[in-house]
Amino acid sequence: QVQLIESGGGLVQAGGSLRLSCAASGTIWSITRMGWYRQAPGKQRDLVAVDTIGGVTNYADSVKGRFTISRDGTKNVYLQMTSLKPEDTAVYYCNAGIYWGQGTLVTVSP
Repeated sequence: QVQLIESGGGLVQAGGSLRLSCAASGTIWSITRMGWYRQAPGKQRDLVAVDTIGGVTNYADSVKGRFTISRDGTKNVYLQMTSLKPEDTAVYYCNAGIYWGQGTLVTVSP
C-alpha cells in the first residue's frame, strides 16, 4: 500500500512563492518517476513537472523558468514555485506511477 501525502499549499499573492512537498510511504521501490499535476476548476488535470531517477526533468511550458521540481531519494518530491500568477491557482497533485495524493490547494490572488 502506497500513500502520497502533499503539503505546502495555501494562499499567496501574485509574484509570491510556495514550496510543495510530497512524502511517499509504503513500498515504492519500483517507482522511478514522480511528479506534480494540477487541476483548475472546470479544467482537466495537467502535468506541471516530472522527475525521473537519473535527473531527467520535464516541465509544462507555462511554468518553465518559474517552477523547479526536486527529489530527495525515492520517496520525497518537491515543487518550488516562484513568480506565481493567478492562473497558477489549482489543486496540485503528487503522482508516483499509478499512485496519487489527495491534492493540495494553491490559490494565487491578483
